[in-house]
Amino acid sequence: MQAPIIHVIIPVFNEEKSIGLVLAEIPKAWVQEVIVCNNGSTDNTAQVALAAGATVVYEPNKGYGNACLKGMEYIRHKPFEEQPDILVFLDGDYSDYPEELPLLVAPILNEEIDMVIGSRLSSGKAEKGSLTPQQVFGNWLATFLIRYLYNYHFTDLGPFRAIRWKSLLALNMVDRNYGWTVEMQIKAAKQKLRCMEVGVRYRKRVGVSKVSGTIKGTLLAGYKILYTIFKYL
Repeated sequence: MQAPIIHVIIPVFNEEKSIGLVLAEIPKAWVQEVIVCNNGSTDNTAQVALAAGATVVYEPNKGYGNACLKGMEYIRHKPFEEQPDILVFLDGDYSDYPEELPLLVAPILNEEIDMVIGSRLSSGKAEKGSLTPQQVFGNWLATFLIRYLYNYHFTDLGPFRAIRWKSLLALNMVDRNYGWTVEMQIKAAKQKLRCMEVGVRYRKRVGVSKVSGTIKGTLLAGYKILYTIFKYL
């Protein structure tokens, strides 16, 4: 049986101090290509990523979803036989543990699962202070609404996740900023994808978050997540 093709997408904005650490800890034996989606960085993020062996694509229009969509566009332009079987999303701020990638991929390979979310909340392994109170509450509220409205059980909207490439394409992702992760989970629920969570570790990120680290970012993200949940009812 042919080994699966696994790609990783990492959206980044000014992460020159952390992206090298992230790339160094991705299990090379599991991954054929890492795509760093440079979302208008004004520092040396792109240069550091290139030096570490990653492919870098450029998306000047700000937004987490914009960066992820640019990475997907790059993959879609590959010949069909070079496109991945599984796509992993990972943040570039070194808050996730890249070496845990096999934990997310294994259920897709062994148990016919379509999507795996790395849950920072169910594992009990999140470093103290790595998640702000508003992040914990926001995740609880969002996943409660998804369970109540869509009848799918999640505990987290964590960015560290793996999904079958063909399943991701079928979701027709469109969100360009804060609603990206919740859109993926809601559409997976609506399409009855086989989903599960695995507990993952989480640590304080390098630098200050552009979202949870500011009041404006927190409010905008919260609004967009709730809007997206009700939008797809």
